[in-house]
Amino acid sequence: MTSTRRPWRDKKRYLWLIGLVVPSLAFIAIAMWHLTGWGAWFWIGPVVILGVVPAIDLVAGLDRSNPPDDMIESLEKDRYYRWITYLFLPIQYAGFVGAMYLVARGGLDALDRVGIAVSIGCIGGIGINTAHELGHKKEAHERWLSKIALAQSFYGHFYIEHNRGHHVRVATPEDPASARMGESLYRFWPRTVAGSLRSAWNLERRRIARRGKHPFRLSNDVLNAWLMSVALWGGLVGWLGVGIAPYLVIQAVVGFSLLEVVNYMEHYGMLRRRVGVGERERYERVDPTHSWNSNNIATNVLLYHLQRHSDHHANPTRRYQSLRDFEESPVLPTGYAGMIVLALVPSVWRRVMDPRVLAHVGGDIGRVNLAPHLRPSAEPVETADDARDPVSTRWTDGESDQALSWRCPGCGYTYEVVAGDEREGFAAGTAWSRIPEAWCCPDCGVRDKVDFVAVDHEPAS
Repeated sequence: MTSTRRPWRDKKRYLWLIGLVVPSLAFIAIAMWHLTGWGAWFWIGPVVILGVVPAIDLVAGLDRSNPPDDMIESLEKDRYYRWITYLFLPIQYAGFVGAMYLVARGGLDALDRVGIAVSIGCIGGIGINTAHELGHKKEAHERWLSKIALAQSFYGHFYIEHNRGHHVRVATPEDPASARMGESLYRFWPRTVAGSLRSAWNLERRRIARRGKHPFRLSNDVLNAWLMSVALWGGLVGWLGVGIAPYLVIQAVVGFSLLEVVNYMEHYGMLRRRVGVGERERYERVDPTHSWNSNNIATNVLLYHLQRHSDHHANPTRRYQSLRDFEESPVLPTGYAGMIVLALVPSVWRRVMDPRVLAHVGGDIGRVNLAPHLRPSAEPVETADDARDPVSTRWTDGESDQALSWRCPGCGYTYEVVAGDEREGFAAGTAWSRIPEAWCCPDCGVRDKVDFVAVDHEPAS
């Protein structure tokens, strides 16, 4: 009997192009200012993100559709989706340079200059989300594009901290990017900004130290990302004058603050439990219950499915168009844009979110990542610097030397003993038993060394 099943099609295929509206806001603001003479147009960024998009989310509703399992591979290979993210960058930077030119040479008053800097910062903040999508991919050119997207906001260390820090420590007290229940956005912001920067530097320092080298070198991904920002900002100041410097700072702070307020809501109160005993003790693997999700379609198409955060943490290298919704994931009451508005008012945020956190864990306060002032006892809390030190090494038994290849069961990264991994600091011929027990997969950051499985084949030549 012939099957009558219709082939599956991505109904959002062309909706993803709406994401390019965000970097175009700079051109819309400048054009409308020229047409009307109204400086209010320069504030288009916060108006759209904090007003228009939340309203559209409420009207447009939800989309919980998932791609069939047998379509994920072909979706991943469809380069159309990649080019949408690639196109974001030239539009973002054309608007950024044009706006800075207008600030310097446009004869604007101070309020208008601040307005356009804030709007450019909003665009840069959404650009960090594009950097997030690109930075998780295995292709080297996409990782470099990620750093380029981050250069505008001078937040290049996010590339390291997010992939190698946050994804490893997510939903634990040690993660500076996981908010604790009872912690306001205004307490979280300085903790995550300072903690993420410190963590990124230490992660790179330790990686390079495994090669017996000092961290002050171009191969340090924190330094080379910051140097991109220095070159960008320095070039603009050299061209347009030092008068644009305050506005460069304003847009950068707005940009990375927009990122951090999203970080604040993504894992608020979520806690992974410790499992195992003794030297085998570790945090349970990340699952769909450790991230807040939202299926509001408007914000999802603007943020490349960032709101399907549970699947992203389970499969960080998976591309945005393939991310799925899970029934067991906790759900935010509205999209990220609307939740940003709530987060700005801590009393309203806690009234809305704290009961949801407790309901998600069945009222068990022991399963909540609590702010220190709410903890029932004065337990010491590890910091990102204390946890999972990649330098500390506990040797395994000699049996692990027998396999020559070890594969991450999550993303497929394979460690070949013969080849080693120079980038990770492991010279060719470094046996699996000599890899630190605290080491995790460098591609996905989800699987620990103990999760890797031996591969029964000869290593690649």
